[in-house]
Amino acid sequence: MRQPAPSTFQRDPAPKIITFDCYGTLVQWHEVLLRKIGDILAAHDVKSVNPSAILESFSAQSRVLTAEKPHRLYKDILRIGFRAAFLDQGVSSTDDEIEQIATSPMRMGPHPEVPDVLRRLSQHYKLAIFTNSDDDLIAPTVANIGVPFDYVITAQQAQAYKPSRLLFEHGYRTMGVTPNETVHVAAGMYLDMKARHELGLRGIWVNRRNETAEVAWLPYAEVLDLNGAAALLLPEGE
Repeated sequence: MRQPAPSTFQRDPAPKIITFDCYGTLVQWHEVLLRKIGDILAAHDVKSVNPSAILESFSAQSRVLTAEKPHRLYKDILRIGFRAAFLDQGVSSTDDEIEQIATSPMRMGPHPEVPDVLRRLSQHYKLAIFTNSDDDLIAPTVANIGVPFDYVITAQQAQAYKPSRLLFEHGYRTMGVTPNETVHVAAGMYLDMKARHELGLRGIWVNRRNETAEVAWLPYAEVLDLNGAAALLLPEGE
């Protein structure tokens, strides 16, 4: 197994709140979407398109859509972005297929280690989610995780999407803490580590998919899953 880069993470001063990205970090975003995309391609008898190409195209579309004003709900970004992503690959998806994708975050379950790690962390810290999502879209996802969060901060509430600092600043005002009283844990390099770097936050990058690090957004600790984050955040032996 590949080992993460050596960590220079500092737990002192002790944070009050650990903030988490949700999709990909806590729940199985890529796994669920790639299966759903594969089902749609199979229904259209398309064998020449890799599901990952559709997902990569959506990611590019979503960066543009989330930066536009006025603020769009994330469900609409999923609808618009995935319809365009399928068309980019020459696939005409149906309204029903697009709706299945737009609502799929509601049915995403956690990565296997996540519930136990969150329960252990909750003995020492408050827990929060900072997500590029809507309130009603994220609520069942959080329920699927099965561990209570003290705060769930959404793009809908902030009227801004990561990597905008506006979502983070809205979260800190809502929680009543300063940024240096938190640590941000996320799998997203562009959406989360970039914003964290610009805000000067301590961060832990959960590199589940063996991606390439962006050194311009250091310092952050790199771990392979949430167990690695727990090893940095919990007292020794816990």
